[in-house]
Amino acid sequence: MNLKAWIEAARLRTLPLALASMLMGCFLAVMNNFFDIKIASLTILTAILLQILSNYANDYGDSIHGADHKDRVGPKRAVQEGKITSSQMKKAVILFSILSFMSGVLLLFMAIDFQSENSLKILVFFLGLGLFCIAGAILYTAGKKPYGYMGLGDIAVLIFFGWVAGGGTYFLQAQASTLFDFQTISWDIFLPATSCGLFAVGVLNLNNIRDIKSDILAGKNSIPVRIGKEKANIYHALVIIGAWLSAILFLILNYQKISNLIFLIILPLFIWNIIQVFKRKDMELDPLLKQLAISTLFFVILFGISFIL
Repeated sequence: MNLKAWIEAARLRTLPLALASMLMGCFLAVMNNFFDIKIASLTILTAILLQILSNYANDYGDSIHGADHKDRVGPKRAVQEGKITSSQMKKAVILFSILSFMSGVLLLFMAIDFQSENSLKILVFFLGLGLFCIAGAILYTAGKKPYGYMGLGDIAVLIFFGWVAGGGTYFLQAQASTLFDFQTISWDIFLPATSCGLFAVGVLNLNNIRDIKSDILAGKNSIPVRIGKEKANIYHALVIIGAWLSAILFLILNYQKISNLIFLIILPLFIWNIIQVFKRKDMELDPLLKQLAISTLFFVILFGISFIL
């Protein structure tokens, strides 16, 4: 087995983005005295498994649908280069689907208070949400009608990397620590969760701007393909600005002391990212994906520090 090829196909550089959303949910739980280290650890493990599943499924899906062809600008994929066969990658997708499901089920059984009268409803809801996440990871580029090829990837990323990851992590922490009561939930937690989701949309948008030419050839109708590079640059700026406005609104609603402003020091990194998107050509955008993903992780860490000090 070519272990190096499997590690490369897992695209570990994408993990900070997945972890950022989960960490945001954990920080929000700490702010509201809901935090549980065991639940946090299992949540992060599940997130890692889902991200690897998504990356393997994308490698498999793009190869069978033709997006990974010789003219593709971005990093080469394992199936495209012949390092891993299509059949092997399909088996890996099935394996990580099972692992993600098992990890998620264990998470639910550890988080849910089965003495609560609403425990069954909560279990069914989060179990369905978990299956929805697994299906979303696979069907982005795989299947007969992958939604990523219809330009729906952005809204899916906002949902999965924002509301589900951030909000879901927070809710499970709350359920693990107290009797589940919607009256105890602070609904403004969806503002920083939205920030994480929009930053993830920004990373996807950069990826799609970079791949405009090759995606057109493959019939992949991403948003940049639909609106063109110039408007996609503007869309990118609006997405990043929207993410920051969500975070600042949360700050306004929850401001207590000067330390709450700490996370604002990272704002220049996002401004720089926007400026560079307008300056660079398609083939020069790849480093900006990593920069935005890492910046998002630092944003989450500083955001958490700002409100738990």
